[in-house]
Amino acid sequence: MDPYAALRFKEFNIFLLVRFAMVFAWSMQFIVIEWEVYSLTKDPLSLGIIGLMEVVPAVAMALFAGHYVDQNEKRSLLIRCILGFSCISFGLFLVTWPEVTEGMSKRSILYSIYLLVFLGGIVRSFIGPTIFSLLALIVPKKIYPNAATWSSSIWQMGAVLGPAVAGFSISWIGVHWSMILIFGFSLIALTALFRISKKPVINPKLGEPVMQSLKDGLQFVFRTKSVLIALTLDMIAVLFGGAVALLPVYAQDILEVGAEGFGFLRAAPAVGAFLMMVTSAHFPLHRNAGKKLLWAVFGFGVCIVVFGVSTNFWLSLFALFVSGSVDGISMIIRQTILQLKTPDNMRGRVASVNSIFVGSSNELGAFESGVTAKLMGTVTAVVFGGTMTLITVGATAILSPRFRKLDLREDVEQT
Repeated sequence: MDPYAALRFKEFNIFLLVRFAMVFAWSMQFIVIEWEVYSLTKDPLSLGIIGLMEVVPAVAMALFAGHYVDQNEKRSLLIRCILGFSCISFGLFLVTWPEVTEGMSKRSILYSIYLLVFLGGIVRSFIGPTIFSLLALIVPKKIYPNAATWSSSIWQMGAVLGPAVAGFSISWIGVHWSMILIFGFSLIALTALFRISKKPVINPKLGEPVMQSLKDGLQFVFRTKSVLIALTLDMIAVLFGGAVALLPVYAQDILEVGAEGFGFLRAAPAVGAFLMMVTSAHFPLHRNAGKKLLWAVFGFGVCIVVFGVSTNFWLSLFALFVSGSVDGISMIIRQTILQLKTPDNMRGRVASVNSIFVGSSNELGAFESGVTAKLMGTVTAVVFGGTMTLITVGATAILSPRFRKLDLREDVEQT
């Protein structure tokens, strides 16, 4: 297959620009918030609460969001989502402005940040299913795997540059002005999105009762074992391997590398993932997808353990880079499974379940890491998370022999 097949569609390139701008802005915002909150509290549990504030509304709204996405036009819905994110970013700009918050206590500022993060979780519950569904309407089905690879690569590029720029911008211009930069990128995404035409709503069950719609979506995921196992594997890895949530602690107190070192550490996994994804566009991962996914998640767990025990900046950086590389393989395989196995009329709901299993587990993983760090100590918490990931992979490989044999070549050829 042509490795650049998806890039030959103009609207897909615009879609990639929109996705990059949003991922960049969201990734940068999360890092800036992490830094500001830890600077205010010096408590690793407060980092976990950031994740909790976003995951609660994201999970609570996810299934309804999936139903709503399947029932409505995708481009218009994404415009509203980006407008919501822009308002939240501007709110964070104001709440980190010393002239505005003068006279406010640290606790009041902290609670204001948590409230805005909570609202961001609601917006996020709609963004994931909308983007997943819109992608399928922009390119032909036969190039879904190629489009998924490039879309995931752009996601990782945003995740690379967002944290890196956040680390440097915190050092150079401070938290407050870093937030206005984030707001600017959300406006870039919004402007570009208007160059994509409205798409038809492909759903033979428009007006279907909400509860029946949600039931159908859940039944599909739990009935399709390859989808269920792929999501579960990634959920466990992200939930227990969420070492990145504790990076402010490592940067400030363990490795002592400051804001710039924090930026490098935060970007390292995404750099590895991005390079792996670009490579995979030329060397597809369809063959023996099940085994490759298992080995990728296993490698991720090993890297998290190495990072946890390391006190050397360069070793820690390398461990995070490799963790991102194998995580990139995992992401590509998972996204390909979802695109190939999901019917058009159920994409919103399946993407919502995906956001519960995987997307929201990032924030839940951040909460888990914060709690375990408080109870066990930072290093022990990270090593514990990596070890749990390894145990999960081993159990899956033993208990799911059919998944080990999963091969996607036939599915790709049938499209």
